[in-house]
Amino acid sequence: MNPYIMTVLLFGLGLGTTITFASSHWMLAWMGLEINTLAIIPLMAQHRHPRAVEATTKYFLTQATAAATLLFASVTNAWLTGQWDIQQMTHPVPTTMITLALALKVGIAPLHTWLPEVMQGLDLTTGLILSTWQKLAPFALLLQLPLQNQTMLVIMGLASTLIGGWGGLNQTQLRKVMAYSSIAHLGWMIIIIQFAPSLTLMALMIYMMMTSSAFLMFKINNALNINTLATSWAKTPLITAMAPLILLSLGGLPPLTGFAPKWLILQEMAKQGLALTATMAALTALLSLYFYLRLSYALTLTMSPNNLPGMTPWRLKSHPINTSPFYNHSNNPNTPTPHTNNYNLYNPL
Repeated sequence: MNPYIMTVLLFGLGLGTTITFASSHWMLAWMGLEINTLAIIPLMAQHRHPRAVEATTKYFLTQATAAATLLFASVTNAWLTGQWDIQQMTHPVPTTMITLALALKVGIAPLHTWLPEVMQGLDLTTGLILSTWQKLAPFALLLQLPLQNQTMLVIMGLASTLIGGWGGLNQTQLRKVMAYSSIAHLGWMIIIIQFAPSLTLMALMIYMMMTSSAFLMFKINNALNINTLATSWAKTPLITAMAPLILLSLGGLPPLTGFAPKWLILQEMAKQGLALTATMAALTALLSLYFYLRLSYALTLTMSPNNLPGMTPWRLKSHPINTSPFYNHSNNPNTPTPHTNNYNLYNPL
């Protein structure tokens, strides 16, 4: 993609999120979400692969549905109460509709089914943007929204942690694993958002840092499935040694970073008298921890069959050699001349 176009699209992503952050009016917030969506769609379809186009189409239809529902709910709230302010939502019907629309935008269960399919069709860089930056604007609106239906949010959060852990168990594609990981983490955030919004914000920031580290690790190793991770030790031994810390931190294993938000969320839920809900959420976290352990095992305890040149790509610089008989190496001084043989290329006998 042209770097100028890429710059404009990335600027549009930042502008849309900033407008949503700064708005207190529902029309401005909706406008920021639309700018954000329209800026990421060309990034998703830039490779012109049928799978990428399919993922882009699914994402566009899902986001358009969520945006239309949000606009309809905000207009309904203005009609019923005369208020356009985000923090002045008093009627339960528009508030519930807007909550569901924002849940569809970020991929909270049971409105999550689009996220793994879309993530599988993207490259790792765009998948990273979709998993991190695209969560900021909807969560900014959820944090400002005066939430009233506590039971609905708790059920959605528990369903997200359960589906996020359960759905990732049988996956071999790393992008789908990260999609289900995103669903599980969003469940933890949405459970506690009505009781302690500051914990939701802390969990979101830590999740973004850990997910960014995981995606960049996969990108450096050029890994798209679990089997490819077995070659990581030969490519990047230092990063491979540190990778289990990132993955187990995503799973919430103590004493790593990802354990802190989950522990604080469980503590706050117990203070609110939701001991059974906290117990169920902690049990569903074990499902997520299992597939993170699978990834860690594939990274560190397995090694694919390899020869000596293939084991050292991180030390030796490779020089591609064109062995075509019609290529004149004298025209390209930067290309090393291949070894000459005494036999004919077409008739080796």
